[in-house]
Order: sequence, then structure tokens, then C-alpha cells
Amino acid sequence: MRLKRTHKCGELNKSHSGQSVVVSGWVNNWRDHGGLFFIDLRDRYGKVQIVFSPEDENLYQVAKKLRTEYVVAVAGKVSPRPAEALNKELATGEIEVLAEEIEILNPSKTTPFEIKDYIDVSEDVRLKYRYLDLRRPRLQQTMLLRHQIAQATREFFNGEGFVEIETPILTKSTPEGARDFLVPSRLQGGKFYALPQSPQTYKQILMVAGFDRYYQIVKCFRDEDLRKDRQPEFTQIDVEMSFVDEEDVLGTMEKFMKQLFQKVLGIELVTPFPRMTYQEAMDRFGSDKPDTRFGLELNEIGDIFKSTDFKVFKNVLAENGYIGALVVPEAAGYSRKQIDDLTAWTRSVGGSGLAHLKFANGALEGGISKFLSENESRELIGRLQLSGEALILVVADPRRELAQTILGFLRNKLAETLQLIDAGKHQLHWTVDFPLLEYSEEEKRYVARHHPFTSPKLEDMHLLDSAPEQVRARAYDLIYNGNEISGGSIRIHRRDLQEQVFRSLKIGAEEAEAKFGFLLEALEFGAPPHGGIAFGFDRLVMLLAGTNSIRDVITFPKTASAVGLMEQTPSRVDEKQLRELYINVIKE
Repeated sequence: MRLKRTHKCGELNKSHSGQSVVVSGWVNNWRDHGGLFFIDLRDRYGKVQIVFSPEDENLYQVAKKLRTEYVVAVAGKVSPRPAEALNKELATGEIEVLAEEIEILNPSKTTPFEIKDYIDVSEDVRLKYRYLDLRRPRLQQTMLLRHQIAQATREFFNGEGFVEIETPILTKSTPEGARDFLVPSRLQGGKFYALPQSPQTYKQILMVAGFDRYYQIVKCFRDEDLRKDRQPEFTQIDVEMSFVDEEDVLGTMEKFMKQLFQKVLGIELVTPFPRMTYQEAMDRFGSDKPDTRFGLELNEIGDIFKSTDFKVFKNVLAENGYIGALVVPEAAGYSRKQIDDLTAWTRSVGGSGLAHLKFANGALEGGISKFLSENESRELIGRLQLSGEALILVVADPRRELAQTILGFLRNKLAETLQLIDAGKHQLHWTVDFPLLEYSEEEKRYVARHHPFTSPKLEDMHLLDSAPEQVRARAYDLIYNGNEISGGSIRIHRRDLQEQVFRSLKIGAEEAEAKFGFLLEALEFGAPPHGGIAFGFDRLVMLLAGTNSIRDVITFPKTASAVGLMEQTPSRVDEKQLRELYINVIKE
């Protein structure tokens, strides 16, 4: 390389006028104006216009061979642009570089897609040529934002006296929650490591070890079905603290969020954040992570129909079920087809159906209105505080939580369709007091709502054996614009309580010892009270970057089927490697 870069493309301005510079980068585009030949040279700092004059015939002819994505170095003199050629949309738009020498560092084949933000390319093509996709300015800005968030995170926790400690990647399989990724051992034939779903047990061990404030930006792994905001490998901001209760953890995380939003987005958050219990969130919004940027809250109306003759409602109430309604003034003009489409969509997400009626001219009409008595109609109008025209959508189901969840899904869908969400709002709140356990019909036992190391609320301890479904957890989730961005809990720090919770989960003494014996033993050696939280780092970056897919904030993501298209992973390995690992592949 003869020409050594002296300046970055995006940093040149009028103050550099008259200076000789060398800039290097990729040819973003080129323009032949018959006399002068122009290129826009791009690096990750920006673009600058280079001008080639036919007065230097050799240089001019070399320049005319340049094409998009050639890598070049150009030496020249910075010159102010003519007044009629100023480009106010470009940071370097007041100057240009008059080329005096060029070195082609590497030509480029024609790329499978243009390296432009506005070009629409299928995701499979983008991921196959990820090194080209990552040249696009918007993706580069997103990756730089990720870097900025990581640095701001470390700056905050270091300033608060936390210690960054790495935990093992090769660990023990403790199948609670998602499926583990397993790694066979060559030295211990027939045995396996697991890749960690989180550093949960390790960070608790660190509290036992006396590191009372720990954090880590850590890779985690889950072998589960994917969607737009999930990947088989993902990153967490992992935090644990000793000698704390819920207020200490929540207060520290609010301080972190306040500093992060100010540094990264220039937004001043108001603290403390609002809190709502799990039950309140479900009752009002049909979700434990409600988007509070808009209203459209749920209305429980079952008591109005306690003496109804309407068979659907009567059957649901006979099973102590739930009847709830959404009042949607913005959808008052919905056609029958639009309502039928909503009904079909509701069934597609697990609902059994959707009833409707409209309020117009001071009365209920259409849909199920003909099945309601005069008194029921009057009570319903009063309960829902109906005054102007509105569409009323009703879900009834013997399963209370399912019915509320369906209404919550419907609430979000309507808000998006009807454009009820103010995209400029930044709403954060805590959801607290989750159920500790939930019953799994598939496993025919109670399973942990968060994880089995979460502490029950002390006032609910007496219910663990007699009514485990009523026990509340000392758990908390931080919700940002309808997305769970972090979750945590106060942990169990005594062996006797941990074993009691294991019994509620139908984890016997032998199984508990095999899976978690090292932690149980550690709890007997003076484990302090402790608690913590973990942020989904990729999801946080995705939301702050304003993108819709988590793949846009991960440098080399996998597809929905967990395939790396660029490097073609997963791939087969040769028989010798398999024999060394004591593995025999079963062919389907």
C-alpha cells in the first residue's frame, strides 16, 4: 500500500481546505459528467466526494475504470465546493477532494445487491452475504450503537462498585426451562458439557464467595424455536447483588436506565418508574408486559351476566370463567368482514372465538346485542361508560388467564392497526408479584414461573405445600414500550427453603443433588441474602436502535431455523472426530 490514510472520509470539512490528504475506502457510487469524473468514497465514518480532472490523463483514465465497491486510496487536495454544488445533507457536503494520485487496493465483483439502506433485499440473501450487508450505513450505525451501549453499561456498573467477572461457557446440564446445547467431552467419554442458558447458578455462587456486586456482559445459549427477537446464542447484561432486597435492585436498575437513555438517546427518564402487580397487569391489559403508551384497557363484565339467558356467557360463568370487553371507538366503522377477520385472527392465536356489538345512537346494536336483556344492555352501557360510537369486542372463556391474554393480543393488534401508539414515547414500568409457580398440563406438575431459585414472598410461605398456585414470587420484570427488557428476583439463600421449593416442583432429593448439589452445598456455608437481574442486551439494543428484528443488531445472526447462511453452520464433521467424541450419528 503506497498511499497511507491521513484522514477519515467523514471528518473532512471547510477547515481542511487547501490541505493535502489521503483518504481510503470503498467506492460508494461514481458519476461521469463528460468532463469531470466523480466518485463518492465511503468508510464507516462517512462519505466524501472525489473529483478527477481530465487534465491528468493517466489518473483520469484509471479513475474511469472504478466501479462500485472497489477499495481505493486517493491522495489529493481539499477544496471548497462551488456554491451551486453544496450538499447540505452530507456532513462533508461543503468540500471535495481534488485527486492527484490513486491506488486501487482491491477491485470488486458486482455485488448481489447494492450497498444502500433503501434497497429491499431478502433476509436470506443479506445473511448469506453478511459482510456486504454490514457495509450498509444503517447497520454500521446500529453496531456502533451496540458498542456505545456496552461501553455505557460498563461505565455505569464500574462506577457503582460492581466487579466484572467471567463465568464458564462449558458447564453442567441443568434442564430447567429451554433445551440445553450439549458439548461432548473427548477426555471424559460419554459425558457432556452444556452451554449456559444463563450464569444463574454461577452468579449465586459468586455471592456466596463474597463478591457482593457482580456484573457481566455474557453470551447465553438456548436450543429453542426462534422468532424475530430470539437467537440460539444471545447476550445478557447479568447482575447480582448481596445484602439487598427488591428496592435496592430496582433502584439501582432505574439509575442505570436513566444514565443509559441520557447517554445514548439524550432522553431524560423520570424515576422512580411506575409499578404494577402481575394481577393488575393481566386485569387491565391482558399481558404481564403491557404497552402503556396507549389506553384501550380490558373491562371485566362477567358479573353483569350472572343471571343471563345467553347460553355462551351462561356456560362460561358456570365454570367460574371470565368475560372481558374492549371498547374501541376508532373501530366503530368496522365492516362485518373486518370483524370476521379479527375473529379468525383471534382463533389463530389460541382463542375460542370473538363476540361483538356496536354502540351507536345511544343504544347497543348488531352482533350479540339481540341476546342481551334490557337490564343487561343498560348495565353494560354504564359499566363501559359508552357515550360516542364504538365497537365492543368480547372474549369469554372458562380459563381466565387465557381469555385475558387473548384480549391483550387483540389490544396490541388494534393499537397497531389503528395507529394508536405514539412512537415518540418511552414508557418504562416494573411488573412485580408474579406467581412463583404455574401448573404444566404437559408435565402434570408445577413448574417455576421464572426459575427454581426465585424466593417466595415471606408472607406466602405457608401456602407452598397447601396452595402453591397462590404463592407470589419476589420477582420483577422491567417493561419498555410493551417489551420485557429485563427480569430478575431475590434468590433463595437457605438450603431448607430451596429444598422446600424443589419439593413443590416435584424435584426429589436425588434429582436435586444430581442437578444442583454444588449450589445446595454452597448455601450451607454462610450464603448471604442476594438478588439480581438480567437484561436482554440484544433486545435492548434493538429497541433503542428502532429496528424490528434482533438480527439487525447481531453481527452474524442465525436464520429462523438456526442456520448460519454465510458460513454454512451447522455442518457435518468427519467420522474421525465423531469417534474421538464417542458419538454415533443416527441417520434418519
